[in-house]
Amino acid sequence: QLQLVESGGGLVQPGGSLGLSCAASGLTLNEYDIGWFRQAPGKKREGVSRVSSSGGSTNYADSVKGRFTISRDNAKNKVYLLMNSLKPEDTATYYCAAGVHYSDTYDWSSTYEYDYWGQGTQVTVSS
Repeated sequence: QLQLVESGGGLVQPGGSLGLSCAASGLTLNEYDIGWFRQAPGKKREGVSRVSSSGGSTNYADSVKGRFTISRDNAKNKVYLLMNSLKPEDTATYYCAAGVHYSDTYDWSSTYEYDYWGQGTQVTVSS
């Protein structure tokens, strides 16, 4: 089974940057769309960004557009999320998720569209 492991979380000051990685094992990642989600305590898990299997299509939540960048390196079986200009409201546990899709016509921000999930990495934005 495909296993996803997030890394790169930590404590960062507002305005700072942080890069997250999602590493896959078991199956190659190049057949999967990858989404990044986040969940703060007591809140609903929300979609942050998504990249298609080939890397040719990306999506971002309005709250992170212009600040976050998703990318992937299928040769390394990894997906990345670069987070710039971080805000306290970005504080959450961040998860990567994988799902098989053959078009872009689906709700990428829905957790139901993904079959495999990592365990999450904590991102805290605070001074």
